[in-house]
Amino acid sequence: MESVDEMVKKAIVLDPKERIRLVEAILYSLDKPDPEIEKSWIAESEARYDAFKRGELEAEDWDEIKKRYER
Repeated sequence: MESVDEMVKKAIVLDPKERIRLVEAILYSLDKPDPEIEKSWIAESEARYDAFKRGELEAEDWDEIKKRYER
């Protein structure tokens, strides 16, 4: 197997679009979602949407939310 340094030398000479594809492939390989966490997020988002449709949860303007967290 090639060393990381050897792979870097090869990657540097790639076309910028190919380098981006390489970086995306590497990052994608590191992102291993946990199926249980994914199920929890889906259930939570569906519950919030249902509450919104029933009028139990109000939508907030994005600009107002950003203002709350500005420094």
